[in-house]
Amino acid sequence: MKKTATGPTKTKTAVRTVSPTGEREKAEHGTSLLTAFQEIRELIVHGKMSPGTWIVEADLAERLGMSRTPVRAAIHWLQREGYVLEQRNVSKSRMIVSPLTKEDANELYLIIGRLEGLAGRGAAQASAEDREKLADTLENLNHKLAAISKGKGRTADIFDVDRDFHRAIVHAGAGPRLATLHGAVEPQAERYWRLYASSIITDLHMSVREHAAIIAAVRRGDADGVEAALQNNWIKGADRLGHVIDIFGERGSW
Repeated sequence: MKKTATGPTKTKTAVRTVSPTGEREKAEHGTSLLTAFQEIRELIVHGKMSPGTWIVEADLAERLGMSRTPVRAAIHWLQREGYVLEQRNVSKSRMIVSPLTKEDANELYLIIGRLEGLAGRGAAQASAEDREKLADTLENLNHKLAAISKGKGRTADIFDVDRDFHRAIVHAGAGPRLATLHGAVEPQAERYWRLYASSIITDLHMSVREHAAIIAAVRRGDADGVEAALQNNWIKGADRLGHVIDIFGERGSW
């Protein structure tokens, strides 16, 4: 066609409760940083903190109902992941939400294409029975995308269906390390999808065709073919996204 292994993992989920006064209680010790990271990343990925937005630590802590200490640490973690950028001038520096640029999108799509290509190789080497099950799942998802491209489905579902298509391949063929790397990069690509997807709808049929090549290679058990088809899908997706960015402009880079 939605970070590195140094980032927080999703193996632990912070449980947050609401006090009788309506205020959220502080997350358990040891999970507050993870919670802050996940919640701020969610705001960025879903566009609730727009590209180029100046991050005010105190305001963000108040918004999340947390102390400034985990929020500050999470912001620096997000900086290492590429979601946040330090902007410097002569007198001071400040943190901003990383802009969405054509160059960054191209790099992200190339990276995730490589990662999924490796996962695709693993999926293609599974048993014939498992490959058929995976191919059937992918076929069903691709039919949904094809229907949307013909005006017979909800355009709002494009992102979720396409994400499920790619995640099914990763789930089937990636080991723990590869899955972690993919899970770290995927939300960054999701930022572009969510902000630009409505402008790519006219090209959806192209992605459907590229997905069909992936599915056929999975059925054949052709590891080289699956890897090449997945990388091609992401490379072509980067080209399509780049064209949209050329038309509508980069977000947050002004």
